[in-house]
Amino acid sequence: MVYIGTPTSRVDGPAKVTGAAKYAGDAAASGLAYGAVVTSAIPKGRIATIDTGAALRVAGVLDVLTHENRPRMARRAAAYKDDVGPEQGSPFRPLYDDTIMFSGQPIALVLAEEWEIARFAASLVRVEYEAEPFATDLRVERERAVAVDEPPKPRGNADKAYAAAAIRHEAEYFIPIEHHNPMELYASTALWEDGKLTIYDKTQGVLNVHNYLCSVFDMKPDKLRVLSPFMGGGFGSGLRPQYEAPLAVLAARALERSVRLVLTRQQMYALCYRPATIERLALGAAPGGTLDSVSHEAIAVTSQYEDYFRNDTGWSGLLYKSPNAKYVHRLARVDLPTPSDMRAPGATTGVYGLECAMDELAVALKIDPIALRLRCYSDRDQHDDIPYTSKQLRKCYRQGAAAFGWDRRNPKPRSMRDGSELVGWGMATGVWEALQMDTALRIVLTANGHAEVSCAFSDIGTGTYTIVAQVAADLLGLPLEAVTVRLGDSTLPQAPVEGGSWTAASVSHAIAKTADEIRKELWRLAKAMPNSPLGACRLEDIALADGRIIDKTDSGRGVAMTDAMRHGRRDRLEHETTNSFAEDDKHARNTHSAIFAEVKVDEELGVIRVTRVVNAVAAGRILNTKTARSQIMGGVVGGIGMALHEETLIDHTLGRMMNANIAEYHVPVNADVHDIEVIFVDEPDELVNPLGIKGVGEIGIVGTAAAIANAVYHATGKRVRDLPITLDKLLG
Repeated sequence: MVYIGTPTSRVDGPAKVTGAAKYAGDAAASGLAYGAVVTSAIPKGRIATIDTGAALRVAGVLDVLTHENRPRMARRAAAYKDDVGPEQGSPFRPLYDDTIMFSGQPIALVLAEEWEIARFAASLVRVEYEAEPFATDLRVERERAVAVDEPPKPRGNADKAYAAAAIRHEAEYFIPIEHHNPMELYASTALWEDGKLTIYDKTQGVLNVHNYLCSVFDMKPDKLRVLSPFMGGGFGSGLRPQYEAPLAVLAARALERSVRLVLTRQQMYALCYRPATIERLALGAAPGGTLDSVSHEAIAVTSQYEDYFRNDTGWSGLLYKSPNAKYVHRLARVDLPTPSDMRAPGATTGVYGLECAMDELAVALKIDPIALRLRCYSDRDQHDDIPYTSKQLRKCYRQGAAAFGWDRRNPKPRSMRDGSELVGWGMATGVWEALQMDTALRIVLTANGHAEVSCAFSDIGTGTYTIVAQVAADLLGLPLEAVTVRLGDSTLPQAPVEGGSWTAASVSHAIAKTADEIRKELWRLAKAMPNSPLGACRLEDIALADGRIIDKTDSGRGVAMTDAMRHGRRDRLEHETTNSFAEDDKHARNTHSAIFAEVKVDEELGVIRVTRVVNAVAAGRILNTKTARSQIMGGVVGGIGMALHEETLIDHTLGRMMNANIAEYHVPVNADVHDIEVIFVDEPDELVNPLGIKGVGEIGIVGTAAAIANAVYHATGKRVRDLPITLDKLLG
């Protein structure tokens, strides 16, 4: 049976639905102490006094750690750097000193015999502050925003071309702070073993956390192990080490005892978020619908202590031809924690602004939105003037439009109805990077025909266990049930953090390289057998299939793997390799999509329903159509949330988040999600990598919010550029 490309159910599914899968907060351990975090009540200032006396008098409390009595940590800011954190600035150091940099900052850790005791005692810690003036509002701080020098280089003279353009559109699009809100709470269980530590942590990168903790606590690598075998969602929030991990290690070292620390949902809001961003677009066009000029400026929040930013502004250069373009990215420093990557960082926000602006330009030109995009279509990366390894975006437009029924759209706003509801149809383009990273992997094949595949990559809920099993089963010629996968352990062969849609391509090629070493060794063993039917075969003609070593030119000629290993007196074959990807600066590597959305809006109440979404995706070779479809559907649901629901509200007089809970921070629920159709456009790609894999984790959300916003305009005739689109904005 061929597994690659087939709709295969998750191999880890039974463990998850039966509860056998253990997460960071429920890893088995005896004699645990429990932690509860005390957080700051002000956004900026200093701790004047911190009184832990009442907490320490509670029966069952073991200790209260603060900046005044914590175990030794590194003093240098550089020791707190991690693999994916901002290059500029000084990373946050929990319980380091008396400085307060954001509301919700951890300032004390209560340790007790029971979690309930720790949490109660934490409420008794009394803190007095020396408060300082603070800033948390992007709209107020935007004028003080400073430019970063990372955006793509300009082309031509965008300002002059815009001033001379026949048709011009200029507008600002606002995206508020949004939070990841994965199901699983952030947690670390630190197991103390005579000075050694085993950390079960919720993370998207066990090696990143391992290296970070070794640096912060000056520990030898073999004295610390980090595991994250399962993760209940991350969306990018687990790329960096979060503060629960170093606090759990602090506690274990202080008590010389195992400690579990689980953060509350409210505390997670001080960990990571998509930054509030203003996207400023200015598009100049000729009457025929070609672009003369593109100017894209992003103004986004970052913390006072780190410069966080991603590519918001350069996506138009990957999609649309324009001889003149200008890109600017500015950072407004505020008294909030550092933002972090949240599903397709930069593209989710930047493409929202770009695709809404393109829709408004289509209205001004009186051109169909798809027709405008096709007239501006670029077959080359405009930034570097290079072709793509593949770009089947035209097929995405064509197949998505056909499935949606776009040709039946009346372009006039408020012209389509369903009873008392206004019907709107909108569309947008999506684009993301096709990334790939160096990855090490080990395969052990035993004489009973079973293979174990090991790699430090995490499975963050996207289906990596299943992809690894599928690819290994195919390339080793074994049934799926004969493959065991081990992931999420810092002692396994090294791999980067899981994110950016690079995992499938990276790990699959590591499997291919390592499986080839297994194939070579099996061939040598088979050739050495008496009267071997493969004795005269060349290595290039040898393949592994159905548990056999076969001649590809004559599949009836072969040897069972188990027989070859028995004859060679080999109980196991073990190979570990590191796969690297050749640098290619002659091609652009991207995934693309076309999203079509239908909304129905109650004319009197302004209530919006997203009743249909069609997302046509070109992402190279799809390894598992079932899990890939789930990834795109999840991205679409995230896009619905971005368009209509999600918004972290800050009281700018207090500098505190007002809806730091899942009850008041609105996300789409079942009643908000209707028909979602996913189309995978055939896109062979022999240039991006040998297996033609591009990845699908991020592309599903990119452009979705814009398609919905454009549909709302088509339904109502009212353009709302300030997300989320709520009924008060429609009716006001």
